[in-house]
Amino acid sequence: MQKPLAGLTRKNLVRELTAGVTLLAIAIPLNIGYAQIAGLPPTAGLYALIVPTIVYALAVSSRQLVASPDAAAAALVASSIGGLAAAGSADYATLALAQAIICGVMFLLLAVFKLGFLANFLSKPILVGFVGGLALDILVSQIAKMLGVKIDSGGEFVDKVVGLVTGLGTANLWSIAISAGSVAVLLLGKRFLGQVPWALVVLVAATVLVVVAQLADAGVDVLGEVPAGPPALTWPVIDWTMWLALIPSAIALTLVTTAEGLLVSRSYGEKHGYPTSPNRDLFAFGLGNIAAGASGSFAVGSSTSRTAAMDQAGSRTQLPSLVLAAGTLLLLLFGTALLADIPSPAIGAIVGVAILPLLGIKDFAALWKVDRFEFAVGAVCFLVTLFVGSIPGIVVAFVLALINLAKRAANPAIDVLEASGEPGDSLLEGAPKGDVTAPGVIVIRLAAPLFFANGSVFADAVKKAVRRASEAGNGPVRQLVIDMEAVTDIDVTGAEAFEALLVWLEREKIDLSFSRVRPDARERLIALGLLGAHATFETNRAAIAALVKGDA
Repeated sequence: MQKPLAGLTRKNLVRELTAGVTLLAIAIPLNIGYAQIAGLPPTAGLYALIVPTIVYALAVSSRQLVASPDAAAAALVASSIGGLAAAGSADYATLALAQAIICGVMFLLLAVFKLGFLANFLSKPILVGFVGGLALDILVSQIAKMLGVKIDSGGEFVDKVVGLVTGLGTANLWSIAISAGSVAVLLLGKRFLGQVPWALVVLVAATVLVVVAQLADAGVDVLGEVPAGPPALTWPVIDWTMWLALIPSAIALTLVTTAEGLLVSRSYGEKHGYPTSPNRDLFAFGLGNIAAGASGSFAVGSSTSRTAAMDQAGSRTQLPSLVLAAGTLLLLLFGTALLADIPSPAIGAIVGVAILPLLGIKDFAALWKVDRFEFAVGAVCFLVTLFVGSIPGIVVAFVLALINLAKRAANPAIDVLEASGEPGDSLLEGAPKGDVTAPGVIVIRLAAPLFFANGSVFADAVKKAVRRASEAGNGPVRQLVIDMEAVTDIDVTGAEAFEALLVWLEREKIDLSFSRVRPDARERLIALGLLGAHATFETNRAAIAALVKGDA
């Protein structure tokens, strides 16, 4: 088993510590903003950087993935708990703790039973649409904060937009100025000096301006007093019906984090040549979320942006996360007074710029060019998430994933092979033309498992190929060989369609043979009663040679 802090050596110790300071500068302002998105106090975002971060960093297999609440997770928390309790209330915070614990348990179950593959149903178009819908919803709230306009941040998207538009007359000029300056510094700074923690620079500069010019008296909203002290161990005590009510949103949080987290973990492991274990990563997410729920925070996921920042800083271990935890703890013990005058417009600008890439504009444009159906899948998921809600959005995401899967599986490649017998030599696709592999022989390859979505499609393609071969004057087809190399499985519905094909072949007096049958597929054919006395051949060439000579 891989030891904690794998990859840490004396040679890279200083670099890792320096990267940790950079991570601290990035994470603190973002987590304060994400806590506000979630409808929780700033401390909830900061507490996530201590115990959950330590637990995760010591348990995970990835040397670089940074775990923390992110914008999408915060929006999910707000949208799911907002209907159960009032944002900012004690009950609301308690539900957020319970939700994190449920997420943790689900991660542990995924790890123990190796069910991480379920997240594969969240394909890129679905993730782009789902996260994009959440991001736009967040962006409206942040724009209102940047303008100094009061809206119900826990309301529906349309209500937020209406509140923002109707409240433009109450916008605060100082808030607008702070926001505009913050956005300009963040965007230009990232472009020309990307290594500088511009979010921290903006936060410090804006806070100094507010204090010196006493802008709080001019109507600029500030963060306010942040309670000092470390996170306290706690446990949510709620009615069992509320635990049940939190399960759907916890499932959504778990699946989105699993899909994104495992992908990022694997990609960086492959990039830098170190091993990762998906099940151990899920286990680490489980422990981290339980720790979050027990220490006053909320659901923890993977932070793609912070992981990328650490990669650019040269970090190759989890030491920066431990530096982050230590630095945050020191801030809570001795520096909370520094946070009280942070202007909300600056926080809104930082979060707004951070979530802009999550809107998926470039991804949607690429999908439009490459695959219109995939674009439609992402667009539907985006609209449902935005206008109906995050939980319906994740449900629709899974339904669309299944439709997409069935659509592609129902139209597999079906080839009539050339007489050479080589798997790559195909006469046609879809078996519509009147060609034969050899006199009286057709070799057909199905490039997919045979199951409910394509069983009848395959049977129809075989019949069409046989009929057209006869109609084209190639003589009657007397031998049909099915190349089974790509058929890894057969389900009951696919077997029933195959049985109907056998009846048709017998009526047409066509003998059936198999070639290149995998051992597991052979067992399945036998179990389903499909193999019978039909001949099998090691290769297509052997089948053609034997059948043309009449040796079979």
